[in-house]
Amino acid sequence: MANGKKGTDPQLEKRTDIVLIERSDAAESGGDDQFINSFPLFSHLIGFLHSFIMSCPLHPKRIFLCLLISLAFFVVDPSSQHLEIKKKQMREKVREMFYHAYDNYMTYAFPHDELKPLTKSFTDSLSELGNLKLEHLPTDYNGSAVTLVESLSSLAILGNSTEFEKGILWLSENLTFDIDARVNLFECNIRVLGGLISAHLLASDPTNRLIQGSYNNQLLQLAEDLGKRFLPAFETPTGLPYAWINLKNGVMENETTETSTSGCGSLILEMGSLSRLTGDPRFESAALRALRQLWRMRSSLDLLGTTLDVVTGEWIEYSSSIGAGVDSFYEYLLKAYILFGKEDYWRMFRSAYLASQKYFRHGPWYHEANMWSGKPTYWQLTSLQAFWPGLQVLVGDIAAANSSHREFFHVWEKFGVLPERYLLDHQIIHPTMKYYPLRPELAESTFYLYQATKDPWYLDVGETIVKSLNLYTKVPGGFASVRDVTTMQLEDHQHSFFLAETCKYLYLLFDDSFVAKRNYIFTTEGHPIQVVRSWHEKLPETYFSGNWTLSKSGAWESRASALSLQVCPSIALNSRRPEQHRESACHVPDEQINHKCWSNKECGVDATTCRLRTCSGVGYCGLWNPL
Repeated sequence: MANGKKGTDPQLEKRTDIVLIERSDAAESGGDDQFINSFPLFSHLIGFLHSFIMSCPLHPKRIFLCLLISLAFFVVDPSSQHLEIKKKQMREKVREMFYHAYDNYMTYAFPHDELKPLTKSFTDSLSELGNLKLEHLPTDYNGSAVTLVESLSSLAILGNSTEFEKGILWLSENLTFDIDARVNLFECNIRVLGGLISAHLLASDPTNRLIQGSYNNQLLQLAEDLGKRFLPAFETPTGLPYAWINLKNGVMENETTETSTSGCGSLILEMGSLSRLTGDPRFESAALRALRQLWRMRSSLDLLGTTLDVVTGEWIEYSSSIGAGVDSFYEYLLKAYILFGKEDYWRMFRSAYLASQKYFRHGPWYHEANMWSGKPTYWQLTSLQAFWPGLQVLVGDIAAANSSHREFFHVWEKFGVLPERYLLDHQIIHPTMKYYPLRPELAESTFYLYQATKDPWYLDVGETIVKSLNLYTKVPGGFASVRDVTTMQLEDHQHSFFLAETCKYLYLLFDDSFVAKRNYIFTTEGHPIQVVRSWHEKLPETYFSGNWTLSKSGAWESRASALSLQVCPSIALNSRRPEQHRESACHVPDEQINHKCWSNKECGVDATTCRLRTCSGVGYCGLWNPL
């Protein structure tokens, strides 16, 4: 078992000692040669080290260095070779899982959206995602190959350039979004837009060697077309987007105004990337405006509710959590900071994260709480919460991540898979939410924790997950969701995220060569986007001009932003040209252009002094408080 200290296994700490102790015992008993011959690697090392030490120059410091290097060779875990063999075996098992799911989709469901593995048929589910009541379903919609779009980045990670290129070619020739279909903005964004953008970035990177023919940005063109069809959803008084959009006709008449925190606060990665790639700032502007409005609606405790009205800006559900309805809001704040380098994202995330630790955490568990009072509301685990340890790894909170992950895994072991909801106060499954739809979150956190700790216990966790999926959910036609984890009754649905996330994170757990030498962030749907410095330095001019390095004439002095330079205007950066100035990295504009306010939350940070502005008694932001 992993303990709470950065995932280290106490047994691992003893293994190198065991090797040396055994060798000492063997030497005392006259069995030194027998011991060495029992480990072929050691017999080779002995000869090498003898030659290496004899070649060391007779200088005290160099002799000491040679001795250190020599000792390093002896402190070898004899199980490391076995570990590598096991990782390769598990990698191939996951590869088999992926292709069993993918091949059956391509055979029985493509070009429809998702596979029905029990009946070996299909479902055009893009218009059904998030649509629990199955309202306003299109009559002539025949699918958008959602599972293929979602599988492209996984095919790239598995090294299947042939199938990857075939998929791009088919999509570029056949996929269209000019369809009379009402879709969930959040689901379509993370699955389709995110899948297209990620695959475009992978295809256009020559170092990946995924394209043998020519690639002319076909996927980016599709992504841009889809992004433009999203924009009418943001035309609300608050800037918060409608949850639903008709891809052909825009927002429908009498459309519901209710949405979730995740639904309007988890768009910035995909739409921000689209703006960077196309040069069109509208996508990022819309997503960022919605994110900022959502943050303005937080309580004084820095908590946000679960559902809200996009027209009135009023909260509907006050219960706050890290689970369903809110989860990816936290995730996208941190990942947007990593991807785009904008300090606003970090400030928002830090406040939200600290609030979650203060009001939700109870030992290794996280319950729900009222956003206004902070008092607990529901003591339950939701399977979506299993992403949280992975997010904590990115923050660096490894001990807390270990603690929560271990409890999630205990629940997995107890039932064989992770139920959708588990009542913590009664230690039982929620009576009406017993299903497991092949979710990836536990595998995702296991991957992150292994990357952070290299504790092989997490490989054992991954192996258990793989065995469970093959034992309980694998059928001749693919992998089926579990309708009831107490009976393991199956449901006729293979979600596209099983290929986009579940198989991908399990594969990366056992073979991280794809991410070993590059920095990627993964969207909430598991699509990789490479972190590049240029995206930190070049922000959409029309929206972020207040944070750019400007000259007196108004021309762009540099493509580096003040945020990345971290400078204040009072610092004389160039005494020879005093007429030039740089705006402060700490500058945060007031929420209203006319500087009117109701509370201090609506006031920003002064660009000249880097001091917090406050709201006066007559309702205007300014530097009213003396130093």
